[in-house]
Amino acid sequence: MKSSGDVTSMSIGEIAERFGLAAHVLRHWESMGLLAPARVEGDRRRYGCDDLYRVAVILRAKEAGFSLDDIREMIATGDPDGRRDILLRRHADLTRRIAEAQASLHLIECALDCDHADFTGCAHFQDMVAERIGVGSPPRVRA
Repeated sequence: MKSSGDVTSMSIGEIAERFGLAAHVLRHWESMGLLAPARVEGDRRRYGCDDLYRVAVILRAKEAGFSLDDIREMIATGDPDGRRDILLRRHADLTRRIAEAQASLHLIECALDCDHADFTGCAHFQDMVAERIGVGSPPRVRA
């Protein structure tokens, strides 16, 4: 990374390597309007500190489940209410996904803690599955 004064300048290869990305990902993000690196000598891209921060924001937003279109809309909008609406949608979706993951984890823990040779025959496990699909307890087969 080269520095001239207090302006940091990185090539596309340097910034891609820093974040573990392929250079074509950065080019795609640029084509979508998510990044706007400076252009120098022969139209070569140069990324500064603001670009570095922007890439980190994009990656973090993707980890949170935002689509690239949502990220672009949030970055581009000057409307705080529009940005808030996007965040509220993602919040609701993420809350739902977390609840589903917690229910799945609970089901797995139930199976792991089961003393039955086949946990699928366990009444407690069957009740959990029945609750998940919204039906009453399954009929019990007596051996």
